Amino acid sequence: MNEGHIEARSHIEACPRRIIHIDMDAFYAAVEQRDRPELRGRPVAIGSASDRGVVLTASYEARCFGVRSAMPSHRARRLCPDLLFVRPRFEAYKAVSRQLHVIFGRYTKQFEPLSLDEAYLDVSAPEDPMLTATDIARSIKATIRGELHLTASAGVSYNKLLAKLGSAARKPDGLTVIRPEQAWAFLAALPVEALHGVGPVTARRLHAAGLHHGADLQAQDEARLTALLGRAGAHYGRLARGRDDRPVQSERRRLSLSVETTFDRDVDDRDALLEPLRQLVRELGARSLRAGFVGRGLTLKIKYADFRITTRSCMLPAPSEPMDALHRRACGLLDRSPLEAPVRLLGLGFVRARSHDDAAQMTLPLAPAPSSVFTAGR
Repeated sequence: MNEGHIEARSHIEACPRRIIHIDMDAFYAAVEQRDRPELRGRPVAIGSASDRGVVLTASYEARCFGVRSAMPSHRARRLCPDLLFVRPRFEAYKAVSRQLHVIFGRYTKQFEPLSLDEAYLDVSAPEDPMLTATDIARSIKATIRGELHLTASAGVSYNKLLAKLGSAARKPDGLTVIRPEQAWAFLAALPVEALHGVGPVTARRLHAAGLHHGADLQAQDEARLTALLGRAGAHYGRLARGRDDRPVQSERRRLSLSVETTFDRDVDDRDALLEPLRQLVRELGARSLRAGFVGRGLTLKIKYADFRITTRSCMLPAPSEPMDALHRRACGLLDRSPLEAPVRLLGLGFVRARSHDDAAQMTLPLAPAPSSVFTAGR
């Protein structure tokens, strides 16, 4: 047994947990294809067909053409001319999500929904002590298929990090079990981008330092990673070694939601920030809708080249606003922000978020149409 296996084994012995991550497959699109037979086997995008629209979820038929979540609709149409746009039905998705929670509760009371379509389950002490974590994951998948006529992918491991990586490893309808003695090699083979929190800019900095895979991070000491990326570097090093002590929080309520982008080169022109800001609005809106949350306030974050940070916030007049209205408000926040130095990072977030169950839904810029289905190019 090598050093990595020993480290993983000692960690699991110190924290003997069994965690499952359940992730529904193309959830919104799958619900529509289940409920509308004419959509089955066809490329479907949930969202707006207008040029200002954004794709919330794409069916696997659409993903074959490169269509992805948070992609602008005009780009999705270019990639897949036969793409069908379907208006989202959030009440239907929330109803299915509630059914999922009932299913989870049959196996454990310790489950943490991350959004309408995914959750962590801690089955270290399951309702049926005779069942293993793998048994439970298989049973949940079979129950979802049998009762809801949908598919889910599952990951099973000893912490959240590995369980989530496992559920993504064999989509759709997959099941991946990552045992302690397998974790080191599994993480070693992953590109650094697969680790939670490693975005494009961080990945480029790691690549520039010759660090491309988990194995490269595993070989570094904490001091070098800290020198390279600050405290985040040490954190990524721990992740690459399979260390993640976050508990499953069954009472978790998300109070904020944010997105940000770090520029390759510092930006000193206010006009040059407008298009990145528009992209952040789209991404924030898409993430909010997928997660089932909206906000009562909007916050703009600017990090300067000298690492000083300034923020500007405004309250929204209603818990739901069209995307174009949110973009205008974001631009207003930018206008109120002093550009005291070149800008390194731009972020946008909802604050004091509340569930779609308690508030009206954010409005996507949907083009008027007599039907809820739009065909690209028509």
